[in-house]
Amino acid sequence: MNRIRAGLVGAALAAVIALTAAGPISAQPYPSKPVKIIVGFAPGGGNDIIARFVAQRLSSSLGQQFIVENRPGAGGSIGTAAGVNAPSDGYTLTLISASYTVHPSVYKLKFDPISDIAPIIQVSQGPFLIVVHPSVPAKTIQELIALAKSRPGNLNYATPGQGGITHLATELFATMAGIKLNHVPYKGTGPALTDTIAGQTDLYFSTTAAALPHVKSGRLRAIAVTTPKRLPFAPDIPTVAESGVPGYETIQWHGLIGPKGLPSPIVARINGEVAKLLELKETAEQLQNDGVSPAGGTPEQFLATIKKEIPIWRKVVNDVGIKAE
Repeated sequence: MNRIRAGLVGAALAAVIALTAAGPISAQPYPSKPVKIIVGFAPGGGNDIIARFVAQRLSSSLGQQFIVENRPGAGGSIGTAAGVNAPSDGYTLTLISASYTVHPSVYKLKFDPISDIAPIIQVSQGPFLIVVHPSVPAKTIQELIALAKSRPGNLNYATPGQGGITHLATELFATMAGIKLNHVPYKGTGPALTDTIAGQTDLYFSTTAAALPHVKSGRLRAIAVTTPKRLPFAPDIPTVAESGVPGYETIQWHGLIGPKGLPSPIVARINGEVAKLLELKETAEQLQNDGVSPAGGTPEQFLATIKKEIPIWRKVVNDVGIKAE
């Protein structure tokens, strides 16, 4: 009997030692399973394009699948809230854009946009491309302004959602130009762009990535970019500022965040991998084809950008009187 007891105790002790040696699941190298990247807009838009670009390359470099999950609605804030409130284990990340810095002034967020996130890295930056349907009799910003003044409130502009950066960028333009436009919100760049191509809406401040192929095919007409300088790969498209609205400027950007409490080694791992990706010549070329430039930088620098832009857009929201619908 004593031998049996001794054998059982020995077997149990061996099992404990084996489990201890194996270590907890959390100690496995990151990532040890697929990682989800949440995008707060529908497929086909600039946010979606950038997210899938990053996901594909992180899947290759880290040896685990990075999957994009689209959760559109409320200017992107629904998807962002889901990502921010996810477990802080590194397996749910969120791709945000400049709209993120608008949301605190428009929506009643259930999280703090600064203290409840773990900034990881800014991925890209670039302009909005102002496009119109070919049936719109305006080939320049000045002609568009004249047309809008002759038909106040009758020109429809699309956006990926109420209260996002595209909405504010367009309203800021309308205010500075002294015109009235009619807002038609959608659940993402894809459907907004589709209806503009179909002529259901007249005007759209699109990400360059989403609109440029349709400009090249003739289904849309580009009349200006929102950055202070012209695009090097499309130098014939003037800026808004040089086209009759001096001082106008809006820059779109994208970046990765995680929930508050995301372990610093995971933040450093993803930041490092994306930073290496952004330094590659082929990455710069690919992003340039999509109408944006690589950004990069530290998590602290990305957080500084977010902190800087929130009060800027709050002023625009208050001046224009934008409210969530």
